[in-house]
Amino acid sequence: MSKRDYYEVLGVTKGVSEAELKKAYRKLAMKYHPDRNKGDADAEKKFKEAAEAYEILRDPQKRAQYDQFGHAGMGGQGGFGGGNMDFDVEDIFSRFGDIFGGGFFGEDMFSGGGRGRSRGRRREPGTPGSDLKIRIPLSLEEIAFGAEKKLKVKKQLICDTCTGTGAASDSDFETCSTCNGLGEVRQVTRTMLGQMVNVQACPTCQGEGRIIRNKCTSCSGEGRTNGEETIKVNIPSGVSDGNYLTLRGQGNAGRRGGSAGDLIVLIQETPHEHFKRDGNNIYYDLTLTIPQAVLGAEVEVPTLKGKAKLRIEEGTQPGKLLRMRGKGIIGLNGSGEGDQYVRLNVYIPKKLTEKERTAIESLQGNDNFATSNQTEEEKGFFSKMKDVFGG
Repeated sequence: MSKRDYYEVLGVTKGVSEAELKKAYRKLAMKYHPDRNKGDADAEKKFKEAAEAYEILRDPQKRAQYDQFGHAGMGGQGGFGGGNMDFDVEDIFSRFGDIFGGGFFGEDMFSGGGRGRSRGRRREPGTPGSDLKIRIPLSLEEIAFGAEKKLKVKKQLICDTCTGTGAASDSDFETCSTCNGLGEVRQVTRTMLGQMVNVQACPTCQGEGRIIRNKCTSCSGEGRTNGEETIKVNIPSGVSDGNYLTLRGQGNAGRRGGSAGDLIVLIQETPHEHFKRDGNNIYYDLTLTIPQAVLGAEVEVPTLKGKAKLRIEEGTQPGKLLRMRGKGIIGLNGSGEGDQYVRLNVYIPKKLTEKERTAIESLQGNDNFATSNQTEEEKGFFSKMKDVFGG
């Protein structure tokens, strides 16, 4: 089932401002909020769909990528690392609670009644992994029709021994006594305006809520090790040099169970031996013999899809551009095919046999070969300028 356009989901246009985008998302989130639609699966689906759309469009980098590639450019995944909307609703509350002024429906995020992060909810474990960037060279053929590439990426992987926890065993954890497992500490300051509460990560457990007594010897308690992984990347047709794809969660593994970073794949277009690219169109230079140009011919021309026949009309002039429809590059998201343009040149031999020279000389003085017979379309640039200025 194809995914809906993110702008359509939020009911906005591409040029929407950040403020209007937030306003549109807030309106939908309030409308389909689970607390207002208890047991309504369709409302929950729309609530998640709106959150996924907002997750992408609120980020300038992701938004630019989506505008260029559509869903294909998101690495097959939407916001929250899924794309099939199987993420927990609580993830939405914890990530976007700030746009509701604390909690949903005006509730204080720390009152225990709202859906924000309450006192009893522990911080997510570990530290997120960093993003990775990798450059991938693509041939013009791969760009034209899309490609599946397998990349060997050196990265930090989840430790196989401790499965990312950083501990020698599950029994080697103990609750942090400083924060009582919450991963955060609060400092209350009394002012003339009332109490000010400052919340920060617990300095003892670094926000994890627990302490490791015995660290895993394979990863020294980090929960990750250096290694290499083969990752499959689906390249959509129509990409250009300098474009990038983001594969969510394919970057470096997080520390001690933290979420993984992203893998950013930069596109590098390899110059082609025969073709030149201009958007979704390609250009090819074809050199004809004098007899072919004068008498006409049917010639074979290479295209990105293989050999194709091209008809050369009688009296074809050098520099003429012929169009081969649908022989170019398939546009992004299947937005039509480009064309192949063939520029015609004529080969003039430098050395002739006596027989060839005699044949050419016999044409001199023939009115049919006089340059005065040229049409305006056939005249070259310098000939036209000569007519304009004289001489």
